[in-house]
Amino acid sequence: MTLKANLIRWHRWAGLAAAAFWLVQALTGVLIVFHWEIRDAFIPGAHRQTDLAAIERTVGQLTPEGSGARLGSIWTGAGAPDRYDVSITGDMPEANRSVRIDGAGQILVDGDFTGPAAWTTPLVLIHHHLLAGDTGSWIVGISGVLLVTNILSGLYIAWPKRGQWGRALRVQRKGQAAVRHYSWHRALGLIVGVPALASITAGVLLTFAGGVERIVQPAPIVAPADAPAGAASVGLAAAAGTALAAYPGSTLAAVYAPEGERPVWQIRVTQPDEARRAYGATRVFVSAVDGRIIARFDALDAAPSRAFVDGLFPFHTGEMGGLAGRIAVAAIGAWLVTMIIVGVLLWAARRKVRAR
Repeated sequence: MTLKANLIRWHRWAGLAAAAFWLVQALTGVLIVFHWEIRDAFIPGAHRQTDLAAIERTVGQLTPEGSGARLGSIWTGAGAPDRYDVSITGDMPEANRSVRIDGAGQILVDGDFTGPAAWTTPLVLIHHHLLAGDTGSWIVGISGVLLVTNILSGLYIAWPKRGQWGRALRVQRKGQAAVRHYSWHRALGLIVGVPALASITAGVLLTFAGGVERIVQPAPIVAPADAPAGAASVGLAAAAGTALAAYPGSTLAAVYAPEGERPVWQIRVTQPDEARRAYGATRVFVSAVDGRIIARFDALDAAPSRAFVDGLFPFHTGEMGGLAGRIAVAAIGAWLVTMIIVGVLLWAARRKVRAR
C-alpha cells in the first residue's frame, strides 16, 4: 500500500479508537478557558485593592502561634482583580485549608468552592489528569501524542495540490451524506488544523513538563545557597512590597513562605508585558532575615530555554494573546469537537454505503 493509503487507514482507525476520549478533553478544555472568571463571578464581594499589610494580618489570624498552622503559599485568583487563594498547611493533612480572600484580606470563601461555579474545579482536574494523578497525566499525554499524529496525518492526506485550494475549501451542501461530511471534514481541517496542532502540541509538552525541562535544560530558578541565615523577621507585606517595587507596574502573582535555616520569601509578580497574564513568571527572592533582594529573575529577559518552558502554558491557554487568544483557544476546542463528530458521521456514512 502507498504511504497515503496507510495514513488514511491510520487516521480513520486511530480517530475512531480515541474519539470519545478526545471529545472529553476538547469539551473540558472549552469549558475551562474562562474558569477563573466564571468562578469569581459567583463569589460575592466588592472589589478591594490589594493591601499587603491587611493580607498579612489575615494570614496571621489564620496561622495563630501555637496552632501548628503555617502559611504555605498565596496565589492570585486570576479571575476578578485583587483576589487571592491562601494555602494554609497544618501538622496533620486534615488541618490543611484553602481560603479565598480579597485585596483587603477579607475572607470570601473558606474551604472548598461550592455553589453554581463548583463544577469548574473537577473539569480542570479532568482536563489535566482525569482525576487520576500521575497515571492520569500519562494517559492524557499519550492520547495527546496520538492526537498530534492524527492531525498531522490528516493534514498530509487533505493537503491540496497547487491551484486546488479553492476546491478543497468548498463544502458540499447537497448530495450523498459521505460526500458532504468529507467536504466539511477536509475544509475545517485545512483551515484550523495548523493552529490547532500548535496549541495541542504545547498541551502535550506541558503534560511531560519534567521531560521537556531535562531536554531543554533551562537554568534553575532557586534561592541562592548563601542566603542569610537566622530567624525570619521580615514579614509578608514588606517582602512582597520590595518585590513589587523592583518591577514598577507589576502585580502580585504568588508568594511562597520562607522556611529553613536560611529563610527566603519567593515572590512571583506579573509584569505588564509578560506572556503569562495571570501567573507571572518573574521571581524575586527576598531574605526573610534582613529584607534584601538576594536574587531575581526577569521573565522579560529570560534565556531562550527558560522562555520556551515558561511560554508553553500561556500559549496553550491563549493567555499569550490576551482575550483574543483565549477566545481563539476556545474556538480550537470547539473545532476539535466538530471534527470528531463529523469524522464519526463520515465513517458511518461510508460504512452504510459499503454495506449496500
